Amino acid sequence: MALHRNFINGEWLEGKSVRENINPSDMSDIVGEYAQADKAQTEAAIAAAKAAQPAWAASTPQQRADALEFIGTELLARKDEIGRLLAREEGKPLSNGIAETTRAAQIFKFFAQETLRTEGVAVASVRPGVDILVTREPVGVVGLICPWNFPIAIPAWKMAPAIAFGNTVVFKPADLVPGSAWALAEIVSRSGLPKGVLNLVMGRGSVVGQTMLESRDVNAISFTGSVETGARVAMACATRGAKYQLEMGGKNPLVVLDDANLDIAVNCALDGAFYQTGQRCTASSRLVVGYKIHDAFVERMVEGMKKLKVDHALKDGTVIGPVVDEAQMAQDEKYIQIARDEGGELAWGGERLNRDTKGNYLSPALFIGTNNNQRINREEVFGPVASVIKVESYDEALAVANDTSFGLSSGIVTTSLKYATDFRKKSAAGMVMVNLPTAGVDYHVPFGGRKGSSYGAREQGRHAVEFYTSVKTAYTLA
Repeated sequence: MALHRNFINGEWLEGKSVRENINPSDMSDIVGEYAQADKAQTEAAIAAAKAAQPAWAASTPQQRADALEFIGTELLARKDEIGRLLAREEGKPLSNGIAETTRAAQIFKFFAQETLRTEGVAVASVRPGVDILVTREPVGVVGLICPWNFPIAIPAWKMAPAIAFGNTVVFKPADLVPGSAWALAEIVSRSGLPKGVLNLVMGRGSVVGQTMLESRDVNAISFTGSVETGARVAMACATRGAKYQLEMGGKNPLVVLDDANLDIAVNCALDGAFYQTGQRCTASSRLVVGYKIHDAFVERMVEGMKKLKVDHALKDGTVIGPVVDEAQMAQDEKYIQIARDEGGELAWGGERLNRDTKGNYLSPALFIGTNNNQRINREEVFGPVASVIKVESYDEALAVANDTSFGLSSGIVTTSLKYATDFRKKSAAGMVMVNLPTAGVDYHVPFGGRKGSSYGAREQGRHAVEFYTSVKTAYTLA
C-alpha cells in the first residue's frame, strides 16, 4: 500500500510514523496509510511558509486567481473519485461526498475571483494637504486546524481565502480523515503555487496542532472543532498576540409552530437532525414543537425515521452512514443513556445495528417528553440524536430556542409571515432558516455563529477577507 506523505516546502516527505485510515463503513477496509509528522517536521513546515510569504504577498491577483481556478476546476473534474474517497474515510453517503467535493470546488472558484476584488479606500483627511489611503494586507503565515466531519469543504473554505489574500498556509487535517486532505494538497501542489505557500502536515493535534499554536511564526490560526479545544486555541493565541478564528459547536433549535405545514416540518427535522449521521455542527438536535401539532409531528417523525436507510456509505439508497469511529459511537450512546436517565422517553431508535460489513451503525434516536434544562438539550451530542421539547406558544418557543450557550444555526417552520419575520430578527443565532433545515448553507455567504459557537470574523464569502487580512491606514503629505 502506497504511503501518502506530508507536503512541505514543495516536497513530499515521510513522517516519523504512519497511521492507517480506516473505513467506518467497513473496518476491514484500509483506505490508505498516511504519514504522521512530529514537532520538528511541523516546525519545518512553518519555516517554509514564513520564507515563502513575502514573495507570495507581492504576487499579482491574476497569479493567485489562476492557481485557485486550477484547483477548483480539477476538483470538479474529479468530484466522483474524490467524493468516493471522502465517503470511504468519513462514512457519509456517496452522494454527500460528491456534493461536498463540488462545494469545495465552487469555493476555490469563488475566491479565484475575489483576488481581483480586494479594494482600498481613499479617505479625505481633516487636515489640509494630507491624503489617506486605507488598504488590506495579508496576515502572514496562517495555520489551519480542520475537523473530520467535512474533510474537504472546511479545508477549502479556510485555504482558498488564505491563499487568495496573499497568506501562506500550514494545514493540519483531522487525524481521522487525512485522505481527502491529501488529495486536495496533491492538486494544490500542481496548481503553480510557489513552494512553501501550502504545506500539509498530518499528525496528532497534541503534536502538530500544539506546535502551530506555540509558534510565534504562525500569525493566525483558523480552527474548527470542539468547544474545549477551541478554548485552548484561544488562550494560546491570545498569549502570544496571534489572530484567531474559532468555529466550535451548536445545540441548534428547529421551532415547529402549530400552524406549520407538517410535511415541511418533518422533512426539515429529519434532514437537519439525522442526515450525515447528525455529525454536523448545524444539526437541529432540539425540536421545539407547539403543543397542538406535537403528537402528529412525533408520529410522522417516527414514520419517517423508520424509512431512513442506515448502511454502508457506498450502497445505493443509504441515507445515514456509520458513526465516524468507536469513540464517537460511545459518546452518542452515553447521551442516549443520559436522556433516559433524565426522564426522556425514547420514541424510536438509538440502537446499534448490524450490517453486511462491520461498522459503527446506529439507528437515529428521537426523545420526547424532554425539557430545555436537561443535559440532552444543553450539550452537543454530535450524532443522530434529537429531542422534542413541547411548548405552549410562540413566545415560549422563541425563549427556549435562545436559551442555550450556543448560537450557530436556528430554524422555524411556520406559515405565518409575522412569526417568521419576528423569529428571523430575534433568534440569537448567526444563521437563521425559515421553512428550511438548520443544516445546509451556500458557499458564497458568511458562515458562523454567536456565543459559544464562534469567535472572530465569519468564514466564507466576502466576509472572509476580514480574518485573512490586516487593515493598514497610510497618511501622505501632498
